Amino acid sequence: MDKEPARPAPGHEATRTLYGWRATSYELQLAPYEFIRRMAVGQLKLRSGDCVLDLGCGTGMSLPLLREAVGSAGRVVGVDVSADMLVLALSRVQREGWTNVELRCAAVEDAALPQRADAAFFHFTHDVLQSPSALDRVLAHLRPGARVVATGLKWTAPGLAPMNLLVGMHMAQSLTRYEGLAAPWQPLQERGVQMEVDTLMMGTIFVARGTYMRAPVGQGSRTRRGDSPAP
Repeated sequence: MDKEPARPAPGHEATRTLYGWRATSYELQLAPYEFIRRMAVGQLKLRSGDCVLDLGCGTGMSLPLLREAVGSAGRVVGVDVSADMLVLALSRVQREGWTNVELRCAAVEDAALPQRADAAFFHFTHDVLQSPSALDRVLAHLRPGARVVATGLKWTAPGLAPMNLLVGMHMAQSLTRYEGLAAPWQPLQERGVQMEVDTLMMGTIFVARGTYMRAPVGQGSRTRRGDSPAP
């Protein structure tokens, strides 16, 4: 692995700018929501020896959980378009001495990915979920029956206007694309991922889990709403 992540090709300038200035404070900002990350990683049902993709891996906050789940025989591949974020992720990898964790500084649609991964993880990566080319790239590198888990912000019921206002404020710091916020997991579902969805925190956060079957299933996701207290 390179000592410093290579700069990605042109494009995604808004995303790189947004996360460039957030890089040093990013982990502190997300710390209150760590319980969601742990829940989501658990729903990947990873086993020793698995290969898992961490799409939009940021500073690598999910890497310890993913690496622990796949063990020394497994493989973790993290992808992020922000070199500023990946520098911090790389420091984490080097500090831990992980030899089976790889980082790619690239847009997901351009990233070099393993031929057949066992799982894909999209943690608070709305822009990636709304990119057809990024999703097509990832799914082309998953084996049939691979596990897929996605999490993130979403609009809640119109009657909960104050909550949607808070969601909008958080989105302004995290997203460059605002389409699909009613059901951010839908593009995965349309591409053959059989999904079940839980909502947390008055419907403002979703955790979607599913299995990729390589063909549209023609059925809606099942959503269970639960009000989980804010951490």
